[in-house]
Amino acid sequence: MSRAPEPPDAGSAGEDGEPDPESVARTVVLRLLTGAPRSRHQLEQALAKRGVDPQVTERVLDRFTEVGLIDDAEYAHMLVRSQRESRGLARRALALELRRRGVVGPEAEDALATVQPEDEEESARTLLRRKWHAGRDLAPEVRARRATAMLARKGYSGSLVSRLVREMMDGSGSGDSGLPVDPWEPEALE
Repeated sequence: MSRAPEPPDAGSAGEDGEPDPESVARTVVLRLLTGAPRSRHQLEQALAKRGVDPQVTERVLDRFTEVGLIDDAEYAHMLVRSQRESRGLARRALALELRRRGVVGPEAEDALATVQPEDEEESARTLLRRKWHAGRDLAPEVRARRATAMLARKGYSGSLVSRLVREMMDGSGSGDSGLPVDPWEPEALE
């Protein structure tokens, strides 16, 4: 029994040469963008990891940017919005996330400008309230330390964190139920 020559002499497999580098790069970028939005920097890194020539990478990404499939400004706004909603990150942590994903300059600044100080404080209060109630069985000092660390990891400023934790501790006296009173709950204001 004789074996077929490798590569085949006939058929489409025999006619195909090496794939066009731009075609390969376009395919990689389209596959990545289908999975999730990405910044231009992330796509450059992915193509470099696959050994795509930098000039080919630049041409392909320029074309994708030109037709609107890559838009770092829109990506930055989407990232800021989603990270604030899902993880409760503050501006400082959001700026680090954007930088880590390669979005810097005016695109990052515009997206971060959408985060208002009063919204940031309200997010911090909400996170603190959740953390505080989750540790009801702990000593107030332990709860305060854990809440402070959590808010700091999320990028909130030390002054804001200190003020909110202090407010929470001052308003957390024990009633008959033994549960702390939350100063931001409507019942606490009555």
